[in-house]
Amino acid sequence: MRVHTRHTPNFGVARVFLNPGEAVQATGETMLASSYGVTETAPARGGVRTGRTGPSVFTAPGDGGWIDFAPVVPGDVYPLEFDGTTGWSVHRDALLVRPASVRHDQTWPQLQQLFGADSGFLEHYSGTGPLVLAAPGPAEQFELARGELVTVSPDYLLAYPDTVQCRLRAVDPSGAQSLRTGEGLALDFAGPGTVLVQARNRRLSRS
Repeated sequence: MRVHTRHTPNFGVARVFLNPGEAVQATGETMLASSYGVTETAPARGGVRTGRTGPSVFTAPGDGGWIDFAPVVPGDVYPLEFDGTTGWSVHRDALLVRPASVRHDQTWPQLQQLFGADSGFLEHYSGTGPLVLAAPGPAEQFELARGELVTVSPDYLLAYPDTVQCRLRAVDPSGAQSLRTGEGLALDFAGPGTVLVQARNRRLSRS
């Protein structure tokens, strides 16, 4: 899988080039166009579904193909490359396209320590290949040296690698807080590593 982006950072589109028979996951409403022969398998409809729409699986035909994906909210698209040695924690609303070679680690211990039994605003991924992220504003990054500290609002966070230490805390212990959205919370990071952020507030960009 290869990714080429265009119209960034304001109205980003990610063109995903697939090898013969290769597949990726993305929500169906983000598929803009594709080469002829690409098939889409919609998520199963059994049971009661709540929250965000489940992903479809897009599969290339025998001679390969391409798919254009565009985020629902205008903004940037960012291919995050996985090298097989380091996993990343990603904001659950930032994911645009996931290849089969990148795994969703649903029981990642560090996230369980952050959120406990609750379903938080972060998900962990590992493997190889490009995981395409979507941001309602330009993607930026903080390159942290060993021991260097930075505080980030969850509304602006895209992702951070396993090399970075993370602490979740309440901005005001007496105020409203949500582990699902990050409202009322702050993230303290310690290097070394890269913290990816976006230059627009995620929740306000949807209003």
